Amino acid sequence: MTEAVAFPGSRSCPYHPPAAYQRFRDERPLTRTTLFDGRSVWMVSGHAEARALLADPRLSTDVENEAFPIPTALFRDVPRRRTPLLGVDDPEHNVQRRMLIPSFTVKRATAMRPRIQAIVDGLIDDMVARGDRAELVGAFALPVPSRVICELLGVPYDDHEYFEGLSRRLLRGPRADDVLEARERLVAYLRELIEAGRGKPGLLAELAGDGRPDVDEIAELGLILLVAGHETTANMISLGVFTLLRHPEQLAQLRADPALLPAAVEELMRFLSIADGMLRVAVDDIEVAGTVIRKDDGVVFPTSVINRDDTVYAHPDTLDWHRSARHHVAFGFGIHQCLGQNLARAELEIALGTLLRRLPGLRLDAPPEEIPFKPGDTIQGMIELPVAW
Repeated sequence: MTEAVAFPGSRSCPYHPPAAYQRFRDERPLTRTTLFDGRSVWMVSGHAEARALLADPRLSTDVENEAFPIPTALFRDVPRRRTPLLGVDDPEHNVQRRMLIPSFTVKRATAMRPRIQAIVDGLIDDMVARGDRAELVGAFALPVPSRVICELLGVPYDDHEYFEGLSRRLLRGPRADDVLEARERLVAYLRELIEAGRGKPGLLAELAGDGRPDVDEIAELGLILLVAGHETTANMISLGVFTLLRHPEQLAQLRADPALLPAAVEELMRFLSIADGMLRVAVDDIEVAGTVIRKDDGVVFPTSVINRDDTVYAHPDTLDWHRSARHHVAFGFGIHQCLGQNLARAELEIALGTLLRRLPGLRLDAPPEEIPFKPGDTIQGMIELPVAW
């Protein structure tokens, strides 16, 4: 037996890896650990090894494979069902991804910047009109990506409370039946939109009108895009603001030189690693770092540790806008690297940059240790973020 660890683990500080992960940093690049159910798996914590393995087709994301590693009791209790795009391997994955790539290119993200800027400015206008303080998650961090992904997909933003609530249940439960019901209701909602909205602006209508009669397939893909498109970026905005306000020296550098913003966004993604854990199963033997991962072995990637590999990033526990952080794995790596990364970068640059410019007095409006953040079994971020200016 190997030493057990909760994976993904909960953090004691919202922007640092769980303390229990220190062993993986010490034993880098590859070590064995035991999951909650007693199963021994490989934990990959070396940056080079992680990128090599994540690009290796001998590692699979197929949860219907009986050997796929199960990280939590909730994950175990939800019936195994492959998720389009994220949970399928090539060649099926390649077919699905090629359908979507044109909507998520750098060119498309750049074209959306003026609209993202307008959304951000409007939300800040609303906050300022209401006074000199706000709860930033509800007033800003969540509405920015929700509005953007709604416009891209052709989903009515008026329904945001409905799909945001279901998204939270899908990701966190707390019970398996919550996850299943949320998934079914979201797919049904998107299916109804597609069937009623052929020809209307948005990616869902484009896919439906492009000779693809399988509405269920489009709804399933829409579910992934809708949930990932607002949950991840919302958490990056909220945790990014909290982290900046807890690092006044780096915040001052960013205010003094806004040209640092693109590099700062990359460094924040490396530093925060909000999607702190990727799961794979080996479908063939793989030799890496002098070790053989056997067929049917579970392989786990603690993103927050990989992105703080001190053989790649000097002083990795320090925020540094002047380092090159571009090769982080916050978006994953290989064929399953985040499809929406170009859009996410645009949203983060505009949201964070505009907040700092328009609210120069921005500060936390509660003791930092009293501000709640999310546990390790979901995307990392702030539950609430009270601020004033």
